Amino acid sequence: MSDPVPADSSTNKPATPLAEAPLVSTRHSIEIDGAPFGYTATCGHLPIKDAEGGIDALLFHTTYAKDDEPDPAKRPLCFCFNGGPGSSSVWLHLGAIGPKRAVMHADGAMPAPPFRLEDNPLTWLDKADLVFIDPVGTGFSHAKDEDTAKRFLGVDGDIACLAEFIRLYLVRTNRWSSPLFLAGESYGTTRGAGLAGALVDKGIALSGLLLISTVLNFQTLHFTPGNDLPYVLFLPTYAAVARHHRALAPGLNRRSTASLVREVEAFALGDYATALMQGDRLSPARRRRIAETVARYTGLPLDYVERADLRIDIWKFCKELLRGRGLVVGRLDARLTGEEGRGTDDSPEADPSMAAIRPPYTSVFNDYVRRGLGFETDRPYEILGGVYEKWDWGKGNQFTDTAGALRQALSRNPHLKVFVASGYYDLATPHAACEYTFAHMGLPASLRGNFRIAYYESGHMMYIESGSLKKLRDDVAMFMDDTLAHGAANRA
Repeated sequence: MSDPVPADSSTNKPATPLAEAPLVSTRHSIEIDGAPFGYTATCGHLPIKDAEGGIDALLFHTTYAKDDEPDPAKRPLCFCFNGGPGSSSVWLHLGAIGPKRAVMHADGAMPAPPFRLEDNPLTWLDKADLVFIDPVGTGFSHAKDEDTAKRFLGVDGDIACLAEFIRLYLVRTNRWSSPLFLAGESYGTTRGAGLAGALVDKGIALSGLLLISTVLNFQTLHFTPGNDLPYVLFLPTYAAVARHHRALAPGLNRRSTASLVREVEAFALGDYATALMQGDRLSPARRRRIAETVARYTGLPLDYVERADLRIDIWKFCKELLRGRGLVVGRLDARLTGEEGRGTDDSPEADPSMAAIRPPYTSVFNDYVRRGLGFETDRPYEILGGVYEKWDWGKGNQFTDTAGALRQALSRNPHLKVFVASGYYDLATPHAACEYTFAHMGLPASLRGNFRIAYYESGHMMYIESGSLKKLRDDVAMFMDDTLAHGAANRA
């Protein structure tokens, strides 16, 4: 299939109108729990139309549906997407959820090229049909022109676009009777929370929302002047990372990750947060005691903590923790390290965890979508498009927050269940930040039990580590089973 290409901007000709093309379907089989499982893969574009019926954008998606299902219209359906903003869905698609998986080393490190794909017996496909969506500007999804694209490249436009995609998908596939799940990762959790609210306003109620490496309130992540919150919420993850690399005192290194993290959380939310709020009013003796504790929990030199005014931002931590070994730690997955010499720069040259995953996933998807799924196009598949710099964060506030939309969705649909997956070594969306957000949503007591949180000895993409991949699959299977059982009981 060929894709329309906009006219050269040097001419005044309008862009070629977008047009739909037939979807492409192929039959496959995989072994799950020792038994063959047949499924059909379908990929292609769905249109996002304007008020007059013209196509503003084409959204690429890949669907996996169980074969020989007695009543397909009632089978659970899970829409999946990643984040960025500006990321395609390839990471969840070929890392955890889909029936194929990019082959990595057991700890998530990059193998030697050329890279390859293998069956994923830990796919979620036996629990639900799966739809992987690439938002505008990612994957093969695109708008008719740059001006139109701007409407979709922002918090509100992105949510509205995916809400319309889901509505249209339900219409065209007759899946209005299916229990519906959303699964988002990273900024995809921001999107997912917003979608939960937007969909219920359209009369589309979810059974379950799965949030993987969660950020709903960006005030918890942005290290900006006057915002001390991230320093507090990152500290427990700093401690977990330092323990993993044996950079703490022997007694702390021998502690379990979970017990150490809970101890550091108590200090961070208590004495540390109070000290930061005092600013220059903090006494020298008190400042010294706080600095000593921060140094003890982070593995950083005491004089470094004092020079940083007790405030360690993420990139300085990544650079400083293992500087003496000539290593930097990853942001997405701080278990992974890269060599960077012993320079004096405050920040790493690159994120070694991103360097480990991007080449394998890019290579195997481009091969798989053409040879495995039969989709032909010359258009590049934008794994991580240049969307972030163009993103409209909404209302002139860099602290985007979709927790309110999730609260509204829960209040309007109290049967909605939420699963949260957090990696202990995730320095992009640390677990304490999402816990803080949930604790400040203002939910009534009757709805707080709708959340289920699971923790993993891995990073942002916890599933690249083989043990965490299986744990995630088991946790999700139990969550989906329980959610469906709850729904059935409350329909009786």
